[in-house]
Amino acid sequence: MRKKPWFSRNYKLQMAGAIVSALGTSAAPVAMAFAILGAGGSGTAVGLVSAAGTVPAVLFFVIGGVVADRLPRHLVIVATNLLSTVAQGLFALVVFLDSIKLWELIAFSAANGLAMAFRMPATEGLLLRSVDREHAGKAFAIFRTGLNGAQVAGAALGGVLVSAFGPGWVLAIDAATFALTSLLAFAMQAEGKLRKREGMITELREGWTEFSGRRWLWSVTVQFGVVNALGAGAFTVLGAVASGRHLNGVSDWGFILSCDAAGMILGGLLMVRLRPRRLLVSGVSGAVLLALPLAAFAACAPLPAICAAALLGGVGVEIFTVNWMTTLRQEIPHEKFSRIAAYEALCSFGLAPLGAAGAGPAADRFGLGRTLWFASGAIVVTTALVLASAEVRKLKRAPDDGARGPESVPMHQSQPG
Repeated sequence: MRKKPWFSRNYKLQMAGAIVSALGTSAAPVAMAFAILGAGGSGTAVGLVSAAGTVPAVLFFVIGGVVADRLPRHLVIVATNLLSTVAQGLFALVVFLDSIKLWELIAFSAANGLAMAFRMPATEGLLLRSVDREHAGKAFAIFRTGLNGAQVAGAALGGVLVSAFGPGWVLAIDAATFALTSLLAFAMQAEGKLRKREGMITELREGWTEFSGRRWLWSVTVQFGVVNALGAGAFTVLGAVASGRHLNGVSDWGFILSCDAAGMILGGLLMVRLRPRRLLVSGVSGAVLLALPLAAFAACAPLPAICAAALLGGVGVEIFTVNWMTTLRQEIPHEKFSRIAAYEALCSFGLAPLGAAGAGPAADRFGLGRTLWFASGAIVVTTALVLASAEVRKLKRAPDDGARGPESVPMHQSQPG
């Protein structure tokens, strides 16, 4: 098989690490929940442990972005994966010893969240730089397809393994996957010369200036913050509620989630072949598809229609993500990748917990159908507002130039507006 120009050592190692890690991290939530419940804990305890992993991530994302732009990104990934190895290993140990204490589990989860705050910007920055601009869309689509497949397999295996061997062994396997991912990251090549360090505040301000000075960047990020809060948060909570009221409960809900996951894999495969010229128009428009499953639930549609809508919603996620990553690779200077990724993650995913937390009370107050219609309509409206921006509509895929590799600086950058 002829070696592709973008099929670099770092890309192959990072993809292998992402797949291995996703298998463990997708199975771990199942093990965590059943470990707590099996020890006599409540649903509130499960929620507290889950939230303990989210809060440090949100608080330290931007700091993690600065660190990842300062240091060799592959070594940041090594360090954070080792921290997660220790945290999950200790979690497994207390389960094996049958000495579960809530404060300990909260501490382990918080350590994992802290590791994610530094690992995510480093991972995205390294991935963006590990492929050349010409093949970026294809490379990101293949990466996302492998990642989504591993997440689906990991979630499915998690329930089977917990039933067969108990939650402790699944948590131990997750710790082992973090350790293996650390070894893979350590084998990566350094990205080149490190840039000159400045003060933390200066670098945070520089990253914010880069982020806020590009209208297309912050407007699309805000849009996807709304999409994540309503399309992901509300869908996860209200979809389960609607399945219990109007369908056959958990079995149908599981099938709908499977269709959503299948749609993401299908979307990734589709983006391997497609090279849309207007990157942001294509990506932003794909987000509209996430409104479909919410509308299908609101209309009390039959199961096949909801499954079809969920499938299309999954496709929309990948259309957006691959085009978005390709745009960042083209437009953002490589020495600022991680800080931009951190601000993007903070704005995009910071509202998701609020969407999930507020979906139930909103449905109780205004009715399930009205809440679902509102969430669906909000996705459509925010997408239309973003598409109304001239900067979003005009940004195009740059002409291919084989001479411009991973070290290249963007050919054109949108002016602050």
